[in-house]
Amino acid sequence: MVPTPAASVSFGQHPPARRTIVHLSDTHLLAGNAPLGGRYDTEANLAETLRAVEALGIRPDALVFTGDLTDLGEPDAYRRLRAAVDPVAERLDAPLIWVAGNHDERPALREAMLGLAPTEEPVTGVWDLGGLRLIALDTSVPGWHHGDLDAAQLRWLRDVLSTAAPLGTLLALHHPPLPSHVPLFDILELRDQGRLAEAIEGTDVRGILAGHLHYSTSGTFAGVPVSVAAATCYTMNLARPGDAVNGMDAGQSFHLVHVYDDTITHSVVPVTQAPTGDYFSAEWVERMARLSPEQRLEEFSRKPPRND
Repeated sequence: MVPTPAASVSFGQHPPARRTIVHLSDTHLLAGNAPLGGRYDTEANLAETLRAVEALGIRPDALVFTGDLTDLGEPDAYRRLRAAVDPVAERLDAPLIWVAGNHDERPALREAMLGLAPTEEPVTGVWDLGGLRLIALDTSVPGWHHGDLDAAQLRWLRDVLSTAAPLGTLLALHHPPLPSHVPLFDILELRDQGRLAEAIEGTDVRGILAGHLHYSTSGTFAGVPVSVAAATCYTMNLARPGDAVNGMDAGQSFHLVHVYDDTITHSVVPVTQAPTGDYFSAEWVERMARLSPEQRLEEFSRKPPRND
């Protein structure tokens, strides 16, 4: 299947999305594909997720991975990640954006994923996605699992944001600036969040993409929507009390991000083999497109007569 541009047909008040991003997170690969925690096949789960991404049949404007690309920062794990993802990105003709997480090691990530010198410098970057600016921040702290942003990175961010982008800006980082009802994440949160709030105040930042939590959630930070994608490796079983939440090999998903002129939506795409119905199709959409708006309402919106 040849991927098509991500814009969709519009039958309502909103025109098609201006940009579409696939947001994935927390792949946690290990060298030699060792099972994560002795139980999770991270490469198999990633492969299934990537098949689901390609099954969308679209050409996204970017694939964004928000951190914990590997579990131990091993060079072989980064090479395995590139081997799995690069061919998909090439087929979709989509740029790859890698974000550092607390399980990553900056030197190995910089060398294996970005072709840069293997230093402890933060892994940051700026991408122009057809007028939509995406800024990758590095909230990892070498030697620790909590998150932080140092003064130099915040100065750099303020400098980049001093000029607005045509379609606004998205930030991509690992540790979300949101509370979690799961106690363990409070210890590993992004520290000193007020400094980030000051850096983005009054700028064109329209959204924040994050990971780290291994479950999908959303909220607002400094008036900016925050969307957290669940992990591809394993997810947190939230159907338990907060102090008893643990991982499970189920519920994997990624986010489909649609950027419109006046809003941004974040849709959770489950990675599952569940059967679906066959009512809606490309042919159905084409048939609706041939009708007038009034005819479409008559065809699809009107309820059948009630037999009282």
